[in-house]
Amino acid sequence: MKQWYEALFSNYAQKYENEPFTKGTLSEVDFLESEMKQIKSARILDIGCGTGRHSIELARRNFNVTGIDLSQNMLDKAMESAKKANVQVDFIKADARDFRFDKSFDIVIMLCEGGFSLMETDEMNFEILKNASKVLAPNGKFIFTCLNALYHIFHSVKELVDEGTSGVYEGKFDIMKFRDFSSYIIQDDDGKEMHLECNERYYVPSEIVFMLKQLGFTKVEIFGAEIGKYDRSVPLQTNHFEMLVIAER
Repeated sequence: MKQWYEALFSNYAQKYENEPFTKGTLSEVDFLESEMKQIKSARILDIGCGTGRHSIELARRNFNVTGIDLSQNMLDKAMESAKKANVQVDFIKADARDFRFDKSFDIVIMLCEGGFSLMETDEMNFEILKNASKVLAPNGKFIFTCLNALYHIFHSVKELVDEGTSGVYEGKFDIMKFRDFSSYIIQDDDGKEMHLECNERYYVPSEIVFMLKQLGFTKVEIFGAEIGKYDRSVPLQTNHFEMLVIAER
C-alpha cells in the first residue's frame, strides 16, 4: 500500500508548481548562493527535489547539481523544465532513506520538506539525515528546512494550511509525538479527488541539534524560515511554520 506522500506525488507535478509555497524559489536560491561563496565549483545534491525548482535555478547559476526524488511524476516534470531552461541537472529516482553515491557533494540541500518530516517513523527521518551526512564532503554544508513544532504548540495550524495550499485540511496534532495526523482532500493533475491520511513529524530545535551532533556535525545553526525569506538574521520564533537548519562538520 502506498504511503500518503507517494499517492499525492504520483500525479501532482503541475498543481505542485502552482502552490503558493513554491513562489519563493529565486530568493531562496539567492540565499543558497550566498552560503556557497567560499566553495568554488560547488557540487550540490538536492534531496527531495520535486519538480526541480531549486535544482534548475542553481544550474542556471552554473552550479553542478544532482536532484533525487521518490516520485517519477515529479522528476518527469523536472526534466522537462530543465530542458526548457536549457540547463543540465542530473535527476535520479531515489529514496531519501536509502541512496548511495560514489562521489561526495559540497552542499546538500533538502528544502520544503524534501522527504524529511514526511516519513511515518522517527527512524526513517533519521535515515534521511544519515544518508545526507554520508555523501557530504568534509568541509561541506547541509542546508535544510523542516516543520517547526514550536508553531504547532502555540498556534492552530489549520488556518495556515488552508490558506497556503489548494486542498482542504482537517487534522489533530499529537503533542506527545509531535506529529500532525490529518485528513486532506485535494485534486490531482487530472482533476481526480484524492483523500489522503497524512502523518507529518514536527521538530523542536533541540531534537535537530541532537541528531545532527550524533552524525558528526560540529556546528548547527537554526533560523526562522519563511517562503522566499531565508536569512541568517531571522531568529526562529513560534510564528515560523518551518525552521531553517545550516549544519557543518
